[in-house]
Amino acid sequence: MTHRSVLLKPLRRGIWRYLRDADVLHGAVVTLVTLVGTGGLLYVGYLLHVARVALRSPLEPTRRLAVLVFGRMLVSDRPEHDYRQRLARSLLLAQQGLAERVMLLGGRSGGSTMTEAAAGERWLRDEGFPGVVPMQLEQASIDSLENLRHARSLLARDDESLPPVCLVTSRYHLARCQLLARRLGFDVETVGAEAALPRNVRYLRRIALEAGYLMWIDIAVRWARLIGHRRMADRVS
Repeated sequence: MTHRSVLLKPLRRGIWRYLRDADVLHGAVVTLVTLVGTGGLLYVGYLLHVARVALRSPLEPTRRLAVLVFGRMLVSDRPEHDYRQRLARSLLLAQQGLAERVMLLGGRSGGSTMTEAAAGERWLRDEGFPGVVPMQLEQASIDSLENLRHARSLLARDDESLPPVCLVTSRYHLARCQLLARRLGFDVETVGAEAALPRNVRYLRRIALEAGYLMWIDIAVRWARLIGHRRMADRVS
């Protein structure tokens, strides 16, 4: 792999790969102008929201629900630390009888020969996942929005309605997943993978980054609706 390929690799995954899309860039410019116009206060509001959701999300849902577990880039075809925490939380929910079913989300990432969902299934089976709980794999996506779009297709009932779901992911990631899921028509509850919100530099950076993502998505969609730009608004629907 060339040096240039290594540098560009992160830009081919997640939200960064959408930068080649004119509608997404349009939204980014509007968000930047709004950010500057508010003297940065807009970002602070989103930062507080991400932190609040991360801090307050419980360890289990209020009822028995379909559990959606967000994947993460694998390391040597195995779940890394954050992903293992998400899987462990879903395993506990299944053992407690709080999971109507568990759906693992995530396709191939980082040059892996195995999908994130398949690696997650292997880890859960090795850890004694209860066989009475149905497990389903969504293996076609490489970012959170695609995760939820494909999950919606898999979960849609005959009358096209969606069952309520529980989103299980790292606490820094919850607010963005919650926003996207609601935009896509889900009735959601959030559950944090970690027992409590970690207090370290890495986690603070992740929360700060997520606040930027959330602001970008939310402002872009609001702007698109304001100006009647349906195609742009449909990016998150």
